[in-house]
Amino acid sequence: MPPTLASVVRNTSLHLTVIAGADHLERPVRWVHTSELDDPTPFLEGGELLLTTGIKLGRTASQLQAYVHRLADAGVVGLGLGVGLSHSEVPKPLVEAAAQRGLPLLRVPEPTPFIAISKVVSAAIAAEQYEAVTTSFEAQEELTRAALGKDGTTAVVRRLAARLGGWAALYDGSGALSVVAPDWAARRAGRLAAEVDRLRRRPAPSSAALQGRSPGIDTADEDYVVVQSLGADRRARGFLAVGTEDRITPTERYVLNAAVALLTLTLERSRELRQAEERMGAALLRMVLAGEVATARQVALGLFGGLPEGTIRVLVAGTAQGADASEALSELAERAEQAGGRVGERLLVAREDGDPGPRLIVLALDNGAVHRACLGVVEEHEGVSLGVSAPAALDEAGVAFAQAERALAVALRGGRRSVDHEEVGAGSLLPLLGEEAVTAFAEGLLRPLREHDRTARGDLVRSLRAWLSRHGQWDAAAADLGVHRHTLRYRMRRVEELLGRSLDDTDVRMELWLALRSGEE
Repeated sequence: MPPTLASVVRNTSLHLTVIAGADHLERPVRWVHTSELDDPTPFLEGGELLLTTGIKLGRTASQLQAYVHRLADAGVVGLGLGVGLSHSEVPKPLVEAAAQRGLPLLRVPEPTPFIAISKVVSAAIAAEQYEAVTTSFEAQEELTRAALGKDGTTAVVRRLAARLGGWAALYDGSGALSVVAPDWAARRAGRLAAEVDRLRRRPAPSSAALQGRSPGIDTADEDYVVVQSLGADRRARGFLAVGTEDRITPTERYVLNAAVALLTLTLERSRELRQAEERMGAALLRMVLAGEVATARQVALGLFGGLPEGTIRVLVAGTAQGADASEALSELAERAEQAGGRVGERLLVAREDGDPGPRLIVLALDNGAVHRACLGVVEEHEGVSLGVSAPAALDEAGVAFAQAERALAVALRGGRRSVDHEEVGAGSLLPLLGEEAVTAFAEGLLRPLREHDRTARGDLVRSLRAWLSRHGQWDAAAADLGVHRHTLRYRMRRVEELLGRSLDDTDVRMELWLALRSGEE
């Protein structure tokens, strides 16, 4: 800690006396400055102990009060007046003004040179800086040993919390809490989810400070919290949060920065290992999709502890033609891996380049953590769509992959975030067609009938819909419309005349029904 006015006053060799502001002596002294100007504030930065003999101070109470106000407004932490030259004693108006502003006022006796006060403060500041450097080196050495040991990230978080005398928490790239120390801080760390999520959307490295009664912190705790993203290529690989009772000191900031650097290196190193594992996992996935499940199971047993067992789904993510969402696909793969890792759920992931663009293939348990995480990611990223197969056994992964590809094609054509194979197999024909294409087809085909209904008597579009819905049964359709069947026959002849098509043709009826279903009516 830097020296305070209290520590300076306690130095018996200086013989200083506190005349006013005794309740504010714990203020840190950043420097000592001597000035005989009546307004030295242009040369101050704040945090100084100002020394003066008062040669140019005014003699009136208003002048002395104005002088004190200027110093207090400039952030001066204390004023020392040397007596015996221009002032035999400290002027009473100066004492009153200092007391009013809460500015500590010190009487400096004539035998005490100002340089002696400066030396005391300079020595204390140098000692503080030396201690900060020494402490920082010790902390870096301790944290480095922790990082190189078993469970390196966990050990670093624990040693950091102990060094800061508070708590520390590590979150993965998705914002999920992975390590917290001490254990009692889990509740506090859990409340930072919103702040971590905000940082996750910003380029790394970035940080946020939440002090005292901030919105992100329970007011009962009143922690001073710093949250820092971890990453070397503008993408956050994780997040570190620390909470302390008081604001972090410069020395503690050095310790925190050392921990951030070590955790970043650890995460980047882990990322390289994960990339190698991902390449092996991609090869295994292709073997499974090709029907070589027995061989893949033997290989996976030694590498990953086995393959996903039980009911699985294949998910294929892709982007519309021309869209650049490679970062979103990378995040999808990472979030899927993290979701599986948190609950011990096995999965296989492969990325491939295709037409119209790159795709990500994920084989995961049906409705498991990975499946849910993938659905969540595509909802967050516009332009990325997901095709999901029907539930299947692992031996049927090839068929499930084809289902997921068809579902993805439907999702991309319809501009939807995700489509399940069940929707493709059991749903309407309309989602299988591009929305713009269907709309244009319907408008072109039905335009003559709509124009007729706007300008002439007779509701041809409504009548056609009723007739087609009753499969050409005149009496039933006429009853639905509330008209005579002869009126309905007349209207259908007008439809044929306006469209130039025969309603006896089943293809014409199918096209008209499709147009009516997708149109505005």
